[in-house]
Amino acid sequence: MFQHPGIGLVSKWFMRLIQVDVKRWLSRREGDWQELKALLERLEQRGLSHLSAREIRRLASLYRVVSGDLARARTFGLSPVLIQDLQNLTSRSYSQIYQGSRRQEWQAIGRFYRWGLPLVLRQTWPYWATAAGILLLGGLIGWWYGWRDSSFQSLLLPQYLIRQVRERGELWTGSILGNEPWVASNIMVNNLSVSFRVIAGGITGGLLTSYFLFVNGLLLGVIGSLVGEYGLAYPFWAFVAPHGALELPAIFFAGGAGLLIGRALLFPGRWGRGTALQIYGAQAAQLVYGIVPLLVIAGVIEGFFSPSEAIPAGLKYLVGLALLSNLVWYGLWEPPAARPPSSESGQLPQELVQ
Repeated sequence: MFQHPGIGLVSKWFMRLIQVDVKRWLSRREGDWQELKALLERLEQRGLSHLSAREIRRLASLYRVVSGDLARARTFGLSPVLIQDLQNLTSRSYSQIYQGSRRQEWQAIGRFYRWGLPLVLRQTWPYWATAAGILLLGGLIGWWYGWRDSSFQSLLLPQYLIRQVRERGELWTGSILGNEPWVASNIMVNNLSVSFRVIAGGITGGLLTSYFLFVNGLLLGVIGSLVGEYGLAYPFWAFVAPHGALELPAIFFAGGAGLLIGRALLFPGRWGRGTALQIYGAQAAQLVYGIVPLLVIAGVIEGFFSPSEAIPAGLKYLVGLALLSNLVWYGLWEPPAARPPSSESGQLPQELVQ
């Protein structure tokens, strides 16, 4: 087909114009590429802590800009070497930004469990101590009525359990042996569900929270009266001691979380109910972060260690005492170095503490 010579001239002129624009674009963008490369080299060699907040924000901004440059370079069909260089920059940036973010998240979790959670436990002790008192009151009432009237035990405990203690003179804990993994997992799920019901009871102003705590204490007290009546108190409490040293405090903390929510609903103070719920709810959520690992560990102990007949009862008491002592020490732990700022620690405003 015949082509007018003017068309070829226009095409050459247009291609030359594109080449000039690409050269201008390259010269304009090269500075950002070099800056990103320098920041990445510092980050890879010395770590995130050696970059200032401004440099970290600049790194994230340059990553987005260079990602766009890579797309344009591919669209224009530029040099494969240039495209590869830009690809390397974006890949390195992605790795540092997102892996660094994950490292920071894990570091934040470590900091929380190191000194954040102990601080929250100290700040909220009136609430979980009240929860412990409610459960203890239920336990004393259950033990007293169960000890005085054995028919009271039948109102709260299953008949098979009562018959096994009264007629066979043995505990029911032997049924765990041989089924340890299954039992341990079920214990974890059950304890977690009980704890979350106790926490959720806070939305009733703490009434259901108090009820759940009292009933659980009542059951524990009735069981205590039953095993005490038939001379099985020592092995029973030896069974309870190792996992109970963690499980019972976890229930107390769950009760404290529920009472915090109830406090925010019933007595928000001059801050208003919405603000009080945000503040006390944050405290309750932080308590939950402490409850979950405690119950998981307690479930493993209850499934594998507590029922073992090969372990002397005295050793079980010692393990329980050691676990409880360490938990108390952990709750009192204050790092000698710098403490977290109040915004990270979840510290209550002084007006709400009073």
